[in-house]
Amino acid sequence: MCYNYTMSLLKKKDTKKTEQEKVEERREEVLAQGRKFKYPLQWTKHRIVINTILIAFVMIALVITGIWLGLYKFNMTDDFLFRITEVVPLPVAQVDGGDTRFSDYLMFYRSSMTSIERQSGSEFDEGSVEELRAEYKRSALTEAEKYTYATKLANEQGIEVTDEEVAAEFDRHLKIGGVDRSVEGFEKIIKDNFGLDKSEYERMLYLSLLKSKVEIKIDDNANKIAKQVEQILAESGNDYGKVAEQLGDKINYQETGGLVDNKNIDGGRASEAMKLEPGESSGKFISINGDGYYFVKLIKKTDNQVDFVSIKVPFTEFDQRFTALQDEGKINEYISITAPNYEPEESQE
Repeated sequence: MCYNYTMSLLKKKDTKKTEQEKVEERREEVLAQGRKFKYPLQWTKHRIVINTILIAFVMIALVITGIWLGLYKFNMTDDFLFRITEVVPLPVAQVDGGDTRFSDYLMFYRSSMTSIERQSGSEFDEGSVEELRAEYKRSALTEAEKYTYATKLANEQGIEVTDEEVAAEFDRHLKIGGVDRSVEGFEKIIKDNFGLDKSEYERMLYLSLLKSKVEIKIDDNANKIAKQVEQILAESGNDYGKVAEQLGDKINYQETGGLVDNKNIDGGRASEAMKLEPGESSGKFISINGDGYYFVKLIKKTDNQVDFVSIKVPFTEFDQRFTALQDEGKINEYISITAPNYEPEESQE
């Protein structure tokens, strides 16, 4: 009876609880149940973070592996990989201790193959295009290696090419052929014909100017022969035939054999001849190709045509040194290019 009385009192007391107290009690019950899962949930979150990091590392590793295989194993040349190499200075070869940039190799290759690939299926069958790809890859890699060596020699000789020189050369290219093009129009031309943008084209101009300066600096023999040409011309009254007779195969003597267009692509000889009067000699100037000295004598001209004779003193020292590096095994290539029966083309005058 005492027990029943006590329970009756407790029930009466419980009925006196306010709604707020009942809510608080329920809240405590829920929180108590939640505390049972606190540490398991923390462990789960920690595991999720670790797994996310691991997946990210795996994805990065897969991307890096894909890029490495594309460049070094399969020798791919697509635009995506080209852009990657412009951002990341990956080496494609080593020349006498200096790294050849993969981006330079791809830049030279793309500049050669862009127009060919656009014509594939019309003038070229697929087999011919594949042969050209192999040949141009070999040529582009050798060219990039030569510029690497030129950069090394330039650093040793204290030779530099300024931004102003590159800009001046770009402006000169705007007017090649006597056409005054806009920058926007010229950018479209180099994009359509070479697959390059303005900065990439300027990179090519920079390397060309640097190599030309190096060749002038180191080629004592060419400088000596050029002085001999100047002396013979001075003594013979600009008799170019006399120079050819005395110097023989040390120089290249050429006659146009008649009138040619003054915008002729010939290393700058026709445009230089157009500035002269008949019988007048130009004196020494550097080939636009940067591969030697030219002397030009005008025979006759019209408003847009010229007839002239020319002498070229080719630069040879740089190529001789580069060949020596190849023979000594000081050029290591990180990609394999198969080009059967390929022989590098001689630079056109």
